[in-house]
Amino acid sequence: MVAEVTTAATDVVEALRRHGVRDVDDSSLSRALYSTDASLYRVVPRVVARPRDIDEVMAIAAAAVETGTPITARGAGTSIAGNAVGTGIVVDFARHMNRVLAVDEATRTAEVQPGVVHAALQRAAAPQRLRYGPDPSTHTRCTVGGMIGNNACGNRALGYGRSADNVAALDLLTIGGERIQVGRDVAVTSPTLEKLRGVVGSDLATVRTEFGRFGRQVSGYSLEHLLPERGFDVGSFMAGTEGTLALLLGATVDLVKDPTHRHLVVLAYPSMAEAADHTPAVLPYSPTACEGLGARIVEVYRAAKGDAAVPDLPDGGGYLYVELSGDDAAELEDRAAKVVRASGALAHRHVTSPLEQGVLWRIREEGAGLAGRALDRPALSGWEDAAVPPERLGAYLREFDTLMNEYGVHGVPFGHFGDGCVHVRIDFELDAPDGHQTFRDFLFDAARLAASHGGSFSGEHGDGRARSELLPLMYSPKATDLFSQVKHVFDPENLLNPGVLVEPRPVEADLRGQHREWAPGLRSSRQGLRLLHDEGSFGAAVHRCTGVGKCLAPNQATGGVMCPSFQATRQEKDSTRGRARVLQEMVDGRLVSEGWASPEVHEALDLCLSCKGCLSDCPTGVDMATYKSEVLYQTYRGKRRPRSHYILGRLPFWARLNAPIAGLANLALRIPGIVHVARWVAGVDQRRSLPRFATRTLSRQLRDHRPRGDKRVLLWADSFTEYFGTASGRAAVDVLEAAGYAVELLERPQCCGLTWITTGQLDTARELVERTVEQLHPYVAAGVPVVGLEPSCLAVLRSDAVELVDDPRAAEVAGGVLTLAELLRRDEEWEAPDLSGRRIIVQPHCHHSSVLGFEPDLALLESMGAQIQRLGGCCGLAGNFGVEKGHYEVSVGVAEQQLLPALRDAQPGTIVLADGFSCRTQIDDLTDVDSLHLAELLARELR
Repeated sequence: MVAEVTTAATDVVEALRRHGVRDVDDSSLSRALYSTDASLYRVVPRVVARPRDIDEVMAIAAAAVETGTPITARGAGTSIAGNAVGTGIVVDFARHMNRVLAVDEATRTAEVQPGVVHAALQRAAAPQRLRYGPDPSTHTRCTVGGMIGNNACGNRALGYGRSADNVAALDLLTIGGERIQVGRDVAVTSPTLEKLRGVVGSDLATVRTEFGRFGRQVSGYSLEHLLPERGFDVGSFMAGTEGTLALLLGATVDLVKDPTHRHLVVLAYPSMAEAADHTPAVLPYSPTACEGLGARIVEVYRAAKGDAAVPDLPDGGGYLYVELSGDDAAELEDRAAKVVRASGALAHRHVTSPLEQGVLWRIREEGAGLAGRALDRPALSGWEDAAVPPERLGAYLREFDTLMNEYGVHGVPFGHFGDGCVHVRIDFELDAPDGHQTFRDFLFDAARLAASHGGSFSGEHGDGRARSELLPLMYSPKATDLFSQVKHVFDPENLLNPGVLVEPRPVEADLRGQHREWAPGLRSSRQGLRLLHDEGSFGAAVHRCTGVGKCLAPNQATGGVMCPSFQATRQEKDSTRGRARVLQEMVDGRLVSEGWASPEVHEALDLCLSCKGCLSDCPTGVDMATYKSEVLYQTYRGKRRPRSHYILGRLPFWARLNAPIAGLANLALRIPGIVHVARWVAGVDQRRSLPRFATRTLSRQLRDHRPRGDKRVLLWADSFTEYFGTASGRAAVDVLEAAGYAVELLERPQCCGLTWITTGQLDTARELVERTVEQLHPYVAAGVPVVGLEPSCLAVLRSDAVELVDDPRAAEVAGGVLTLAELLRRDEEWEAPDLSGRRIIVQPHCHHSSVLGFEPDLALLESMGAQIQRLGGCCGLAGNFGVEKGHYEVSVGVAEQQLLPALRDAQPGTIVLADGFSCRTQIDDLTDVDSLHLAELLARELR
């Protein structure tokens, strides 16, 4: 029987704390965060425990037995089959038990805690030119413990093996409290292991004939490792048991020598099936990886990132990435030529540049997220990573495509073709009246198809809740009976991850809805934003998050912006994924039940900087800044708002009001008592400076300006340039005139409404945007370029305006506004100043990176010969966020990720470039470094 939680959550919490577990949380917020993983399943836990050491893991097991509460172990929560959700205690190993304890160069092994992130292990091993072989696409955030639990493989398992093949030793804890060390060189005598030996020995014929038939047979328990002729290797056997037999306290894993050279041969075929047909032909040349990727995924990536983000690829409908590794470059060249001759490809590219290889691998790594948005409907996991022997792969793909057509569903396959493993996301309509039954029927038919090809239902992600019920279609009754016996040896009370592998839950049980319509009680008579990409459905928008967890990766590893607050706090609630999960629970209404005003929602969104990093960095296109604006709008519409919304959220209004007396206002705000009260009234942290108003607005400074030049351009003076940082505006006029432009200004400055948008005051924001669009459209329609200087304001016109205003002119304006760098880069007559030998540290505004695209600026700077250090991430101020009371420490913590260390380490004479008013303010507040807008730098150099 599957264990059922009968003990009250408060009793479980009390037991955990009594046994010495310190980090225990049964709040509805925490339970919402851990209610799902990267799968389709929603299972709300009673409590979340985050052990700090082995003693606390043992204490959790003791409390679970005492209270009869199930345990589900969790690493990064990127499990696609529903392996990391459970009804009882979810044990998060990643929070505290996340260290590399030792790297032994002599034995080529590493000792790690279960919650260590794969990429952290790689960094620790790199100085010895070693690496951990298996490398899933989630390597920047997945944990080694989770990899062992699922027997993860990744792109290079073809060369380095699966997790099971790289286990040297494991430190295990049974639910009964027995601690066992197992491994290749570990001699163990244990009552539990002797019982296990007896179970396997009772039916060696079944084990020998049904298990270990090909490399990616991961479904079920891998009993072949326990055969006498294989040394009764319990360590390798435990890989892929999905936390159902024991808790992992630590691991010693094998490392491999990192090769000197890697070459990547990209082979193009008419279709994915034909790419699969030719896969066996390239395997004799010992590739480290042989990956399949569809052209549709490449196009989705191109649409999201731009043409420049995708290297040249040969024409084709499907591709094979064949990676060859070694220490002899000439030998790799020869092998690559042989691969091409044997491949039968339409065309190919031989890529030797590590930089270009990295870009191509990034497209492949984001395949799961990209495939989810490659169709007209959201594509979901479920039947996600079946594997067949490679020689059967082409036939399997064709028959699988026929099966999808029969069910009226669609999918975009990709995966580890060299191992016969296929990933696919399918557009199941789970919310349709018969959606769950259709899902069940499809999975059973897909399982029969894979079994008919001698395949495995899981090739690396484990069976979890998605496939465990299907195992009798792959294994004989004798084999599944062995599974039950093994489970009983280790976990007789079925407390470890119940519902998985043995006595499984039905495949359609616990599916979470996709909610393409708003849930009852949340439907608004007047929606703030149009949510164009999700057909106006807030529910569909927040369900864009599939849990792949790229937001958990360090920005230093991804070069992105996403989730600045999570980078500082490392708390799940501050990640894009965590916030999306809470919003999904709000839409569901059962756990997070107070709608827009739910405390859990506002706690999760409190530290969202509205940076829009997720809009560009998240593979599924989550836009948490937009969702936060909608939540604030719905929460406070017609109600009293926080003080900061009235002051900081309407800052341009107050700036315009103060313009005639700006000097007096600045003077007053330097008086200690007055400035203290002013900060309190505005909801500003007392450690923050207040912005100084320009004593003369930009419009007044340029009132008598007469356009010169023969090329028209409109310089749009946003509120920050108009009322605060006018120097960049004056500099821009000088630069543009030097380039031969006749610079025009609007007769009356227009505000984009940014601060109203970020605080959810969307009705006023809409009015402001309408006026701005009305004023700018005639210029755009006449072909006059419109240049903006403040990235966040320009980004409003590029993206938010069309979400607020149902006016075709808004879309035309969005396509007609430019950054200064964009205008100058496309002007063939403009000559850039020479900055050869100069060093520049560039802090792109997060909206510049995520909405506008920073590539033109980078190209412009590089064309001037400067040495560029581009920082990723966010400065940490982000408009009103960093100055608001309660956000100071996180704001500084974000700045400490990249910005402040770079400035401390800067050599004398280094130029610091920051176009964003917020970025320059943060630098001014936290350092004694002067920073410039691009316009100021260019104007200075031109002079």
